[in-house]
Amino acid sequence: MSQQNIETVSHAADRVKLGLAVLVLLAGIVAYSVLVEEPTWVRVGAFIVGLILAALIAAFSETGRRTLAFGREAYNETRRVIWPSRNEATRMTAIVFAFVVAMGLLLWLADKLLGWVIYGLLLGWN
Repeated sequence: MSQQNIETVSHAADRVKLGLAVLVLLAGIVAYSVLVEEPTWVRVGAFIVGLILAALIAAFSETGRRTLAFGREAYNETRRVIWPSRNEATRMTAIVFAFVVAMGLLLWLADKLLGWVIYGLLLGWN
């Protein structure tokens, strides 16, 4: 069982920042919905501005800083991964497809065999 503790937002200032970020995001969504008569780029721009402002406000909270640090660490970890070559990836994809086809045929055969046993032999429904 995992021994990790779940951390919640405990400081009042962080709660206010995250609440404000949610309100700004909701304002962007409402602006997109209210500006029906405006051109599409204005509506999308209002939503994107709300999204960016909400992200900036959230980034200045402790939770936002931890999230950004986690994102940076995850990005650095993916840079350290040794990715397969194109030839290896193609070969593994072909193996997976062959396995799927073989399992499909096996399950189809088992279905037909069980159908024949149950309906043909046991119940006599030809």
